[in-house]
Amino acid sequence: GNIEFIGGVICYVGTPSGEHNKEKAVLFPPLPSRKSLLLADDFFKNGFKTIVIDYLNGDSVPEYAMTVLTSMTFGDRRNEQTRSNIDKVVAALKEQGVKDFGVTGYCFGGRYSFDLAFENIIKVTVASHPSLLQAPEDLERSKASLLINSCTVDLPFPREFQAEADRVIGNSERFTATYRRECFEGFAIRGDRSKPEVKVGREGSFKATVWFFKMHL
Repeated sequence: GNIEFIGGVICYVGTPSGEHNKEKAVLFPPLPSRKSLLLADDFFKNGFKTIVIDYLNGDSVPEYAMTVLTSMTFGDRRNEQTRSNIDKVVAALKEQGVKDFGVTGYCFGGRYSFDLAFENIIKVTVASHPSLLQAPEDLERSKASLLINSCTVDLPFPREFQAEADRVIGNSERFTATYRRECFEGFAIRGDRSKPEVKVGREGSFKATVWFFKMHL
């Protein structure tokens, strides 16, 4: 991928080398890390133009602090400091001819997957171990096709939330979910691949996400 400014916002952009639908794009709003960029590369190699949006304006976050900061710090920053960059990128991409958007959000970024769906901005929502959600309210409000990748130990999206998701998903053909045993919150983007159960969970959630985009975007 390459670093580009889209709508005045710094982004990491991965464009497939072969034929691809230029009217579709995947937005990827992760907390900044090398692992998130490598994951973005995997998406564009599977045929999706992928845009990693710097919604933290260059701020960095130590990996060990992600879970705590997600619930304590970034919740306050979500609307006033971070959402505007996503809106700028979406508006600029629409001017470039993009019509359909998918979002794959992880942890804090999972909240944006839902917010954008509530406003009919995106067509497909994928949220992996999302945070800052209210269940079942947010699940029932989603208008986009929805995939949730959850796991065994996830404080921001615990078992009771997962059960609500299963209930909502069971009543809709547009919703689906995966569950990764013996994995912890964060597994899908920063999980330790040296652990067999995490490797299986991480690769499985990625394959499920690619399949979901190909089916619904």
